[in-house]
Parts: sequence; structure tokens; C-alpha cells
Amino acid sequence: MTVRVQSEDFDAGREIASLRNGNPQVGAVASFVGVVRDINDGSKVADMELEHYPGMTEKAITEIIEQAKSRWNIFEVLVVHRIGRLMPTDQIVLVVVTSAHRGDAFASCEFVMDYLKTQAPFWKKEKTPDGARWVESRASDDTAAERWSKG
Repeated sequence: MTVRVQSEDFDAGREIASLRNGNPQVGAVASFVGVVRDINDGSKVADMELEHYPGMTEKAITEIIEQAKSRWNIFEVLVVHRIGRLMPTDQIVLVVVTSAHRGDAFASCEFVMDYLKTQAPFWKKEKTPDGARWVESRASDDTAAERWSKG
């Protein structure tokens, strides 16, 4: 498992290829890339600032990955999450999971992303025409994460 919190952009194709690393057991790779939107909650977003608590953030993400590994038959998981100032269309997060089968890869990738949105300590501030505002957690993200506790 690999967890990186960084300000630099990432190359999703290169990261996926590196994670697969020619492993002939890998039959499925599921990935998700989150991107900064130019509109949120009806307001234009000029940029977004992401902050985190070093050490605590990586630990929380590692625990999420360990939960995924205990639920599904997966090989490797990569999470790259960016911090700092990001503009619309910039990549924010990459989650990649390898497995022998697509069902495990898809489900675990979605699980990791759902829990990242609700459990990982990141703080987002958007700059809008009305000024800067902290991004509040969404009930829809909580609902998405809650469904995993039922399974």
C-alpha cells in the first residue's frame, strides 16, 4: 500500500502502471481521479486551498486502506491526495486498486474514496466571488460511507 500527500500533480497512467508492475496475478485495476470543479453549491470557484494535518492524515488513509484489504481480496492500493492551492480542472486525488477480479477492485476503490471523503482529515477552502469559504461536509458523502457499514 502506498499513501502520498503532496502538492505536486500526478500522472495517473504512470501511477497505475507502477502499481501493476507486471504482476501476472492482476486481473483488474480500478481507479478514481477527483478533479477541482469550477462551480460548487451554485457559486463559481476561482481556486481551492487544501490543508491537512501531517502524519495524522496519512495514518487515517492507511487505516482506510487496511479496512478495504480486510473486506475484499485485493493486492495493492495507492492513494495520492494533493494539498495546497488548486485551480479548476486540477487533479485532487487518485485512488488505484489492483485485484484478481473486477468486483473486488471496483468495490474497494469506491469504499476507499467514500471513506476518504468522510474520514480523512483534509480541510478545503474555496475562493468565490463572494469571498473565501470553508467547504462543509455533505450529507450525501456521509450516506455513501454509511452504506458500507451495512455490508
